[in-house]
Amino acid sequence: MYNKLQLALKYIHFFVTASDRRGHGVHSPFVFTFITEVLNDRRYFYAYERIEALRSRLLQRSDKIEVLDYGAGSSVLKSNIRRVKDIAGWSLKSPKFGQLLFRIVHHYQPRTIIELGTSLGITSAYMAAAGSGAKVITLEGAPAIASIARWQFDQLGLANIELVEGSFDETLPGVLEKATTVDLGFVDGNHRKEPTLRYFNKLLPYLHNASILILDDIHWSREMEEAWEEIKNHRRVTCSIELFFMGIILFNPDFKEKQHFKIRF
Repeated sequence: MYNKLQLALKYIHFFVTASDRRGHGVHSPFVFTFITEVLNDRRYFYAYERIEALRSRLLQRSDKIEVLDYGAGSSVLKSNIRRVKDIAGWSLKSPKFGQLLFRIVHHYQPRTIIELGTSLGITSAYMAAAGSGAKVITLEGAPAIASIARWQFDQLGLANIELVEGSFDETLPGVLEKATTVDLGFVDGNHRKEPTLRYFNKLLPYLHNASILILDDIHWSREMEEAWEEIKNHRRVTCSIELFFMGIILFNPDFKEKQHFKIRF
């Protein structure tokens, strides 16, 4: 995985080459609407306050849990015995990106959402809170982490989340078969090239023309960058939107040719 200096240099290069958040020079109607109505939606929804209040409680918890890690691990937390507040501080998506996921669900209203990597449940909660008609199926490998996430969902009264425990390789096929289609996928687990590509290929038959696939931490390492490049150039992918820390994949055949965008966010 890249260190902080390497990541900072990569971000500077991204910032210089990316388009601004006003949508200037973006000729795709879909992407322009995404920028102006989703990225730049500055409304503050009530769900934000409730979810961030629970994040604050997690950041105060000094109790330790054992973390069963199937993926590339943490760039900071090396021991499998970790304090909850350290996991919350280093592993959770920031409010900025959690609230972006909320706005994506709120705007596009996907019915079936599959998340690979529940962690402590913050991103799951944002997506579930954004669409009462959405069903969020979130997969988590670590039982102790899953237990805390379930508590979070109960506190928020989110009944439209199903949490599935176990290795993604063991649980994902059954989840997909049961779901039949995936309107929104969020892949935030493992952070290695081969597993990321494997999950993408397992999801692919269940993704349709209007599906949105979001990949997290695409600049985590050289492996993740290679996985991102391979996925965005897949023959079924018609458009990609890179926000540096997060990549968005579209399959809409209305794009006349494959397009790739980099947007500052």
